[in-house]
Amino acid sequence: MFWVLFLLVAWGAAAFSCIRLCLVAARTGLLPDSDEAARDLGTGHELTLYETAFLAGGPHRVIDLALVTMHLRRRLLLAHTGWATVVDPEGRDEVERTVIRAIGPHGQSPIPPVRAAAAAADSVRALADRLVAAGLARPVGAGSDVAAAVRGVRGAALLVVAMAAVVLLVPGQDHGPGGPVVALLAWFGLPLALTLGCLAIARLEVHPYSSWASPAGQRLLAANGVPSGAADHDVLSALAVRGVSAVDDPALRSALGGGSGGGGPAGHDR
Repeated sequence: MFWVLFLLVAWGAAAFSCIRLCLVAARTGLLPDSDEAARDLGTGHELTLYETAFLAGGPHRVIDLALVTMHLRRRLLLAHTGWATVVDPEGRDEVERTVIRAIGPHGQSPIPPVRAAAAAADSVRALADRLVAAGLARPVGAGSDVAAAVRGVRGAALLVVAMAAVVLLVPGQDHGPGGPVVALLAWFGLPLALTLGCLAIARLEVHPYSSWASPAGQRLLAANGVPSGAADHDVLSALAVRGVSAVDDPALRSALGGGSGGGGPAGHDR
């Protein structure tokens, strides 16, 4: 009956990982809204480009949007080497002013540290707090918590299969009525079904796991479509929704990707 120990390990891992995923999803508000008021949350609100960028890609997407906006309007120069140079030190909004402060007093800086510093600044945090309070965004870190919980369930499913394989391979074990194959299906099939079913439900209900938008925010993103209110409407809207990969200019994509490495300041790239 030594195989029972393997069965207990399999059941323990499956139950623990599935309960953890359910608790994380419930605690962070990633489960679908259950009442009509929650389903109607955000109705009639037209998202700004910054709000769209945050819901679609998080704080770093907001900063990328600000960088490109300032670049297209000649207030900032983004070089393909991955450096940013301030042309106009007067930001038009708090996010732009945050970017300028992150570049520093010399007016030039590599883009990656600018992005990291500005994304953690109070202006972006305030934007996130407003969206979370409105029920449109998930709390910071919620997506990564769920992704970790999903990975735990996947690991538990693999562990169940491994325990079943050990039961079959260890000689001289009493596998119960019907022999080893029946034992494998009957005793280890249930925890495996539990983990696989939990993964399937998570895929349907809370995927993408790393998304910044809540279910209500995702619906609002879909309902609003392409945001308006920008002179460079197509470029900025595509960047807000799809990220740097949506930018057509290869030099601009290179700049936002951190440059080619070893490049000099933007002022030397002209």
